[in-house]
Amino acid sequence: MNPFKDLKPELIWKFFHEITQVPRPSKKEAKIIAYLIDFAKNHNLEYAQDKTGNILIKKPATLGKESSPTVILQAHMDMVCEKNSDTEFDFDNDPINAYIDGDWVTAKGTTLGGDDGIGMAAELALLASSDVAHPALECLFTVDEETGMTGAFGLEEGFLSGKTLINLDSEDDAEVYVGCAGGIDTLINFEYESQEVPQNYEAVKITVNGLSGGHSGGDIHLNRGNANKILAQLIAEEASKYDIRLALFDGGNLRNAIPREAYCIVAVAETQEMVLMKNLNDFVTRIQTEFATSDPNVNLTSEACDKPETVIDPTTQMQLINAINSCPNGVIAMSKSIDDLVETSTNLASVKIPKEGTIEVVTSQRSSCENAKKDIAQRIRDNFETQGATVTQSDGYPGWAPNMDSNILKVSQEAFKTLHNEEPAIKAIHAGLECGLFLQKYPYLDMISIGPTLIGVHSPDEKMNIKDVERFWNWLVEILKNI
Repeated sequence: MNPFKDLKPELIWKFFHEITQVPRPSKKEAKIIAYLIDFAKNHNLEYAQDKTGNILIKKPATLGKESSPTVILQAHMDMVCEKNSDTEFDFDNDPINAYIDGDWVTAKGTTLGGDDGIGMAAELALLASSDVAHPALECLFTVDEETGMTGAFGLEEGFLSGKTLINLDSEDDAEVYVGCAGGIDTLINFEYESQEVPQNYEAVKITVNGLSGGHSGGDIHLNRGNANKILAQLIAEEASKYDIRLALFDGGNLRNAIPREAYCIVAVAETQEMVLMKNLNDFVTRIQTEFATSDPNVNLTSEACDKPETVIDPTTQMQLINAINSCPNGVIAMSKSIDDLVETSTNLASVKIPKEGTIEVVTSQRSSCENAKKDIAQRIRDNFETQGATVTQSDGYPGWAPNMDSNILKVSQEAFKTLHNEEPAIKAIHAGLECGLFLQKYPYLDMISIGPTLIGVHSPDEKMNIKDVERFWNWLVEILKNI
């Protein structure tokens, strides 16, 4: 049943609903690829798929627009798959349970996938429309934007013919983006020795939850709590007083999401268990005071649990906790040329024990300055290597430098002014977009990025504003009409 059947514009909401019914985790886009190919066939549209999996669907110009330059519209297929810990959901098979909540569309206990399902829906609505004037369209749907930008990296030269590209992956109404940060991932591995739990020790599970999380690019400046950092701070404080043995540390999930939840299992002497519980209450008060404004719902809980079979050896435990505590996190520097824009940041995204003897830590760094990106990535590497970890880093992706003389920027400004009698804001974004990679393959591209208002992206709090979807659609239609 389509909960959006009464929303306008009808076509964009029709396709957004269909997209929510198709599972599309990063690196598992086979089902949404099949959906797009079926769409192209059903609408008698030319399509192509490259070796990476990217899909291109073409539509000829409408009557009177044949001489206008071809326009590329681009969105990514995959979505961030985050859910609340108490939500039972299988992102590989289950449709998103989306619903209307006042002026917003959201999902029950999971990410909505408005990032970038609404961009995909806009492309499909234009391809299916019969009453929108537009030049020849090349609608590009890329794979795996969220966990490596694999589609943009693998985009083949000659796959596109247009010289103007509109990226549909922004998250703010009335704003046109003309630049973005580049990024790099730093992956850390600790090897540890498993040891038996000492005699007369009891196990305690400590959980950090209630944090807002969010996008590690778009929300990093909000000073929200990082569950991994909070949990490591607590362990370090208590380990300095008592013999605490760490059995498990599990926090965060995705490199581009600020970790909202983390938990650990520790073993402590029976005589120290109650003291640990009391100290936890004091720590909770301090953390809640620290984040009273930026993350007011943060909470920590503890409970007795089954005793684990083994714990991490003391040396590795100390190295891991020291490394997490000393790891830079959050905003590193603000832009020197654009007001209120983060230049450089880093996110300590996840800490996992995928198998006995191995601890994996994932961090991601972003910057609009290439030198600053390399510098913060090296600082993260040094921090963990000093504590005995093995560190590898991705090749990273480039930023997108603003072009204030862009022709498509001018067209978008005039289109917005025609609709609303005011100018849109022109901005760069700290989050990563695929535009920088497109320029490596197609250096002549003239690009902008637009989209409706989304908040809480990359978290189960993700919401999309209903009225702004209509404004976004009308703006896009007006731009295409005036190219």
